[in-house]
Amino acid sequence: MANGVTRVQCYRSHTAGNTRSLVKDVFVTTKIQPTLPQITIPPSIGTPENVTTTIVDTSALPQERANLNKEIRKSNVILLVYSDHYSYERVALFWMPHFRSLGVNVPVVLCANKSDQNSSTSTDQVVEDEMLPVMSEFKEIDSCIRTSAREHHNINEVFFLCQKAVTDPIAPLFDSKDSSLKPACVSALQRIFYLCDRDQDGYLSDREIHDFQVKCFGKPLSELDLSNIKSSIQRHVPESVTDKGITQTGFMHLNKLFAEKGRHETIWLILRTFHYTDSLSLQSSFLTPKFEVPANSSAELSPAGYRFFVDLFLLHDKDNDGGLSPTELSTLFAPTPGLPSQWQENDFPSCTVRNDAGYITLQGWLAQWSMTTFTSHRTTLAYLAYLGFDSSPSSPPFSSTTTSTLKALTTTKPRKRPARSHRRRTPPVSRNVLQAFILGAPHSGKSSLLSTFLSRPSPPSTTYSPSLQPRTAVNTVELPGGKQVTLILSELGDHEPAILDNAAKLQQCDILLYTYDSSDAESFHYIVTLREKYTHLDDLPVLFVATKADKDRVRQDCEEQPEEYASRLGVRKPVH
Repeated sequence: MANGVTRVQCYRSHTAGNTRSLVKDVFVTTKIQPTLPQITIPPSIGTPENVTTTIVDTSALPQERANLNKEIRKSNVILLVYSDHYSYERVALFWMPHFRSLGVNVPVVLCANKSDQNSSTSTDQVVEDEMLPVMSEFKEIDSCIRTSAREHHNINEVFFLCQKAVTDPIAPLFDSKDSSLKPACVSALQRIFYLCDRDQDGYLSDREIHDFQVKCFGKPLSELDLSNIKSSIQRHVPESVTDKGITQTGFMHLNKLFAEKGRHETIWLILRTFHYTDSLSLQSSFLTPKFEVPANSSAELSPAGYRFFVDLFLLHDKDNDGGLSPTELSTLFAPTPGLPSQWQENDFPSCTVRNDAGYITLQGWLAQWSMTTFTSHRTTLAYLAYLGFDSSPSSPPFSSTTTSTLKALTTTKPRKRPARSHRRRTPPVSRNVLQAFILGAPHSGKSSLLSTFLSRPSPPSTTYSPSLQPRTAVNTVELPGGKQVTLILSELGDHEPAILDNAAKLQQCDILLYTYDSSDAESFHYIVTLREKYTHLDDLPVLFVATKADKDRVRQDCEEQPEEYASRLGVRKPVH
């Protein structure tokens, strides 16, 4: 919670002490009214997270019960004060059950007031005998403190605890019953460890710890402080600190120590630096920042984006075989929800370039991300965030870097369709990613064309299986002049009619590839019929591809042969 308002409700029995004295700098001895006016502490007076704090006093008298319940439901945190055995017993017997009966789910700070009247009992003993038993029974109790209004002991601290219970709550992070970090917190911290382990060796080296310290806290860590941190971890988990650095287990244990010692604001500072919300999810503005793609344009990776994905590939190709194995891919995608759903739909990695072992190559990896950015730039932006594009050591601490992933993307100039009279010429290509739809009759070799495009053998002709679902292949190609671009080939399957009727889908298409079986007299007729049905396809550049050139060519059963048909359209003759 940042830049907001914290509403603190004070509840006490008549013997619990003077509430005015709790919020004044002096002890009030004069007779005062049963409840005090609302008090507001502005954010300028040492409050955490720049919040305004409103303190509301209440009465437990039966005639005030309706107002009491109304204020309970409005509260962000409850300060529950007791001072003697009677008021202590009411904590468990009345107050906590009453809060639950109202259905409120806010943190409670338990305060043992009037410590000056029982100076013979140590604070540690009060905590052990009185507070811990109640805290173990009621998980809503966030923290406890012992105060004295008369001696002004821990008065500022008690309201700081109330503020911290709202701005930096312990409940989402730590299970005090099991003395362990909660799963969502563990998952977030594991991702943070992954991002900070920049060489992916499984350890945070001294340099990586230094970078982490500067990023989160804005100042370097001294050698003595680093040594003390390592010693604290080693006392509990000796094997988690080695000459290489601190393991993930050690990092998790360090944060567990923060929680156990009441320093959970430190954990929250770490989490928020890495864009986590109060619910321990990544900020939506961080995952999907606003990125406008103008009409007739497309999104592409910028040089910084390409560099990031190149570095990521090389970092995780541990055996230097030029491909990412399933294990290496699993490690790479560890800080993400897994493979993008679009990749799974396209049967990744078979949709791109792989080596002889079936592992995706760097060429295929970059082509895959280029395709993802072209078809769904929001997916790329989200995965850039998951994978730590903005987590470089140079990122300033506490900065709002919700749009830094935008540096990895760029937009192209608007696409201009060449006039029909100029389609014999090859227009200059300014974009780096192009998409082609493959259309043609069944058995015309569309799937074989995809396989050949990825340098894979075509399936045997005796095992023909029609493509029902859309299929995609992506690879890099070299254009005349030496420029390399990413080309996306899409076979539409049973979705062909819907896609050809979808203007938005066709707008993303740069060229139509019409395939026909040169050994089948009926094959080209399918193309002629298709173009007569969807006349708007005339607006797109086309290329005719005659497949199965290894067989005897036959005359097509059409009024015009493919060469004549192409010549009438003003495009190049079919490619064999």
